[in-house]
Amino acid sequence: MTSVVALDRLLDARRVWRGQAIVAPAASQPTGHAALDAALPGGGWPEAALSEILLAAPGTGELRLLWPTLARLTVAGERVVLVDPPHLPYPQAWLTAGVDLRQLSIVHASGRDALWATEQCLRSGSCGAVLCWPRQADDRALRRLQVAAETGQTLAFAYRPQAEALNPSPAALRLAIDAHPAQLRVLKCRGGLAPARPIAASAWR
Repeated sequence: MTSVVALDRLLDARRVWRGQAIVAPAASQPTGHAALDAALPGGGWPEAALSEILLAAPGTGELRLLWPTLARLTVAGERVVLVDPPHLPYPQAWLTAGVDLRQLSIVHASGRDALWATEQCLRSGSCGAVLCWPRQADDRALRRLQVAAETGQTLAFAYRPQAEALNPSPAALRLAIDAHPAQLRVLKCRGGLAPARPIAASAWR
C-alpha cells in the first residue's frame, strides 16, 4: 500500500533537496560595441540603472562610447537629456553619429541643481537616457540617481574623474577610460566579475 505524504512535511523534515533558484540575468541594452558587449555579463548597458564612466581626461572618446546607444534611442523616438555638459554638443558630429537632434535636450544647471535635475529626469520615465557630469557627488547622491533610474526605467550615465575610482559607488557599472594607453577598463559590473583584460580603444572608437 502506497502512503501519501504532504510535500510541505517533506520539506520541513529536510528530506527534499530544494536546489538553488536560477537567477535570470539582469536586462540590458546593447552598447553598440561588440567587444564591450562581450565583456559585460548582461551583454550591454544595465537597464534602468546608473553607469559611471570615469575619465583620465576629457576628450578621450567618452561621447563616442555612447553615441551608438543614443542614436538607437533617439531614432526610436526616445528622449535623451544632457544635464550640465562641460561643452555644448557639436551638432554635425552628433548627426554624423546618427543621433536625432530633435530628441536631444540640454539642461543648464550647476552643483546640486544639476543633481536634482538629473534625478527628476530619471524619475519622470519620459527619457530613454540621461547623461550628467556631476562635479560633486557623494555616495548618497549617486544612490539617489541609481534609485531614480530604477524608478523611471531609464539608462543613467555619469561622467566623473578617474580619481573617483578610489571611492565606493552604488552604480551598477563602472568603466574607466584611460588616455595612455588608450583603452577601456571594466571596474565593476552587476551580475558577474569584471573582466581582467582592458578593451583597446580601436574596438569602440
